[in-house]
Amino acid sequence: MLEDVKSLIDSAIVDEPPFSLREGGLIRKGFNAEIDELNDIVGGGTSLLADIEARGKEKTGIPKLRVSYNKVFGYFIEVTNSYLDLVPEDYIRKQTLTNCERFITQELKELEGKVLGAKERLVSLEYETFATIRNQIAGEAMRVQKTAQALATLDVFASLAQTAYENNYCCPSITNDGVIDIKDGRHPVVETLLDNAVFVPNDTLLDNNKNRCSIITGPNMAGKSTYMRQIALITLLAQIGSFVPAKSARICVVDAIFTRVGASDDLATGQSTFMVEMNEVSYIIKNATENSLIILDEIGRGTSTFDGMSIARAVLEYVVKKKTLGAKTLFATHYHELTAMEGMLDGVNNYSIAVKKRGDDITFLRRIVRGGADQSFGIEVAKLAGIPGSVIKRAKVILKELESNKIEIEFKSDEALIEEDETDIQYNFKTNSTDDILELIKTVDVNTLTPIEAMQTLYDLKKKVEEL
Repeated sequence: MLEDVKSLIDSAIVDEPPFSLREGGLIRKGFNAEIDELNDIVGGGTSLLADIEARGKEKTGIPKLRVSYNKVFGYFIEVTNSYLDLVPEDYIRKQTLTNCERFITQELKELEGKVLGAKERLVSLEYETFATIRNQIAGEAMRVQKTAQALATLDVFASLAQTAYENNYCCPSITNDGVIDIKDGRHPVVETLLDNAVFVPNDTLLDNNKNRCSIITGPNMAGKSTYMRQIALITLLAQIGSFVPAKSARICVVDAIFTRVGASDDLATGQSTFMVEMNEVSYIIKNATENSLIILDEIGRGTSTFDGMSIARAVLEYVVKKKTLGAKTLFATHYHELTAMEGMLDGVNNYSIAVKKRGDDITFLRRIVRGGADQSFGIEVAKLAGIPGSVIKRAKVILKELESNKIEIEFKSDEALIEEDETDIQYNFKTNSTDDILELIKTVDVNTLTPIEAMQTLYDLKKKVEEL
């Protein structure tokens, strides 16, 4: 190991060295005799002055002999007038006062010379000593790096082993068959943050064939993002050689894990939340392969409903189709219309977060179940967040009004779906009376309509007018 290096550092450097290397205070006492002497002098030379004073009193027999210092005369020996006859011949008179005289000796001159240059010499000598020690240790850089790497590796393995033991992880099977099969998987971070609650585990099955993509629907706060993140983390842990938080796991090797999760803008570069999202999606599409794992959460939510849904579906088709990408994908969305893709795109399966509803109250069961969600429970979630009751009540009224004149989006299910130049979405605006035509015109937001949507809306309105 590095016992010699450790011993050198311990014996030479103080426990709490100063921030600057050129201010002194670096070298431990006892390592260098000259530094120790200079420290004593800089510290006031108290012991040296006391020694000179004691010897002076003993030599001269003057009981009130005193060694002092001032900025004008430096160090001096002071003797009162009543004892001047006892002053030795080697004392050199320096100053005469009313009731005393001051003297200097050769020894005191030498001490004064040392003290005046002691601080500068101390700082210089300490840095020279430190530089010598540093160069000596630098010569052992290869040994230090190898030891650090070994300790870091040991620390990682020990941490993974301890975490696996304390949290009941399992040993995954690593394969090359393209299958991710997890039983009772858990999120390794979220489950440790739960105080008294029990983390609800979930299964996962992804492969390169019939289970390439899982479309996950359900209300906010139900656990969609947590579920997808845990799959990414379990896959990552397995590939670095760790046990994983699951009852059992069979994990195939993936060449990369791509995620588009969360919403944030980039004010520094003037990019909106939607632009940041599109940049990340673009990077994923350009760099992912059929051996990648892709996590996409709420694609298209930062723009208008039709635009967002169109982008979400187009991205979904691209990553799922084998002729374009065909990667294993987890796709969470609030666009329930996309659940129609299960019967139209090969490899797509619908899953949702189980929710228990009693009246206006909902309980998130955190369990992933087969099938798509039929509603978002947005108003119920808002109520859980503490939105005032008057606002919740008004939201329900507005929701009923919108649902009575709702715009439905229908998807084709013909074989032409697999072609690159297909037209997949038809907008079908349904009304029940002539009054609904006027209501539809009132509710159309011309600021968000795309040209195609505007043309379709105008066509449907003309057709209904002709039927009157």
